[in-house]
Amino acid sequence: MNRIDRISAILIQLQSKRIVKGQDIADRFSISLRTAYRDIKTLEEAGVPISSEAGIGYSLMEGYRLPPVMFTKDEALAFLTAEKLIGKFTDSTTFKLYQDALFKIKAVLKSDEKEHLEKMEASIEVIGNPYLLNASKKEDYIHIILNAISQKTVLSIDYFANHSQEHTNRNIEPVGIYYLSNHWYLIAFCWLRNDYRSFKIDRIKKVKISDQPYRKKHPPLKSFLAEITKEKGRLHTVIMNADKEIMKYFGDQKYYNGFVSEKEVKGKIEMTFLTCSLEGFARWFMMFGDQAEIISPQELKDNIRNLSSMILKKVK
Repeated sequence: MNRIDRISAILIQLQSKRIVKGQDIADRFSISLRTAYRDIKTLEEAGVPISSEAGIGYSLMEGYRLPPVMFTKDEALAFLTAEKLIGKFTDSTTFKLYQDALFKIKAVLKSDEKEHLEKMEASIEVIGNPYLLNASKKEDYIHIILNAISQKTVLSIDYFANHSQEHTNRNIEPVGIYYLSNHWYLIAFCWLRNDYRSFKIDRIKKVKISDQPYRKKHPPLKSFLAEITKEKGRLHTVIMNADKEIMKYFGDQKYYNGFVSEKEVKGKIEMTFLTCSLEGFARWFMMFGDQAEIISPQELKDNIRNLSSMILKKVK
């Protein structure tokens, strides 16, 4: 990217947030912090009203706006691709809001760019795994939850806890949502448990925004995700041989169980996994264990043996 294009892009970035740090600009364009400062100075000399505060960042004077932003064909195509993903992995309200925003984006495109998108739309598709339920689209809860987070307002939810098979009504202070393994999750402070909890959004049966404000200030979502990653951080290396005939049945399940690589060895497929749960892997392995063999670790073999023994006792 040449300097003129970079400076124009920096101006757009300054319009995208209330405050933008110099380091954020440097990281985005892979330039030095000194170069970022110099580019900001160039904008100021061109008459752009930029205010700055040491240790905080840069912001545009309130009310300053550029004429409508124009998009390149590649940028417009990226929006179209995102539309396909959002339609598959979010709820209907969020998808509708994105479509409304996309119509506004398309409105400022040139005629040839609009025609390009129309031609490309039929060339992009997202197909979900038919064996995995994408339950996040059942109810329009994502948008409601995000509104509550934005307003710092308590949510009242009816929740089904799978581990206890119990339905409970809870008042929660939502912190953030994240997507993992085909499901959306909500991190929130639960008044019932007086602690932070992770809720699977497709197990929320009803949700209502109350008129009660948060009682406390919460850490950012990233801190909770870091803790979740830490808890699952101990990984076990699993090496397994499988018959070629069953490979087609693994589908996405092999990735959910930590698939790393595979190679052919003596007519079998040797597969390597990194898993955080040997017991979970053992239960998955038993679905096709008659056509596969665990090479290592021994602890996994012992888990499978114990599970098999318990099953045999129940079928005699």
